[in-house]
Amino acid sequence: MKKSTATLVLSALAFAATSACAAEPVIGLITKTETNPFFVKMKEGAQAEAKKSGAKLLSAAGKADGDNAGQVTAIENMIAAGAKTILITANDSKAIIPSIKKAQAQGVMFIALDSPTDPIDGTDALFATDNYKAGILIGQYAKAAFAGKPAKIATLDLFPGHPVGAQRHNGFMSGFGLAASDAKSNELSKTAEIVCMADSFGDQAKGQTAMENCLQKNPDINLVYTINEPAAAGAFQALKAAGKEKGVMIVSVDGGCAGVKNVKAGMIAATSQQYPLKMASMGVAAGIAFAKDGKKASGYTDTGVTLITDHPQKGVESKDTKVGMDLCWGNK
Repeated sequence: MKKSTATLVLSALAFAATSACAAEPVIGLITKTETNPFFVKMKEGAQAEAKKSGAKLLSAAGKADGDNAGQVTAIENMIAAGAKTILITANDSKAIIPSIKKAQAQGVMFIALDSPTDPIDGTDALFATDNYKAGILIGQYAKAAFAGKPAKIATLDLFPGHPVGAQRHNGFMSGFGLAASDAKSNELSKTAEIVCMADSFGDQAKGQTAMENCLQKNPDINLVYTINEPAAAGAFQALKAAGKEKGVMIVSVDGGCAGVKNVKAGMIAATSQQYPLKMASMGVAAGIAFAKDGKKASGYTDTGVTLITDHPQKGVESKDTKVGMDLCWGNK
């Protein structure tokens, strides 16, 4: 009887150990919002990778861009649900840090997607576009297209202090040959060529208002940099209403399908395309590896950027909108 009992106990322990090993990894994905096509595609990429690799994906988002409290709650809920890896696009790159540190102390690995935290080493790793390079590419394009013609520039930025906004803005300036801070700075640089700077929050309606205000300030603007393609669409509407759409160049960043269509239509001259699906799938793969061997991802991984335009400029590498549509995200 004793022997049988011992055998049963050992069998139960072996089954429990096997079940623990076989348990699916739990990975969390927290995006800035649920509605932006960029983050919709990011979620699709994470879901596909999780399904392929046998992981359980939990997803959440802030109520709006800038909602830090919602992301803090999501972190707490995901840890309670057993997540050992959390992928995040932080709404507030500084304010989220205490919550991340608290989770890391409990053994949770954090990977930032798209947007770095401030400081950048606030997460274990970052999988993202080189946003400074994305800015450089459209700056180089505009510089080549202007061919020495004086530029009066409006920049429709994100909002103050955001790393992505600063990197794209300063990268654009550097690519255009203007003095600008490097990629480590979260401050927006300015030179005499920039005659108007306005915050668009990456929103089309706010971008339109910002462009209207810039035109009132300086009606001779001939080059517009925008943080993303919704802001670019707003800028174009303002220019069209003022009868200036043909004499002003717009350059932007993102590479969503709607934005690439606007490049094809001539509303945007060129855009730097980034790849949210790749960011998310790489993040999930890293989470699964962490669950299997305990090795955390670390450092920065560049997920790529491509200049998209139908009017290439000599010396600036680019692809046309056909390629852009093949690789874009959002509704085609």
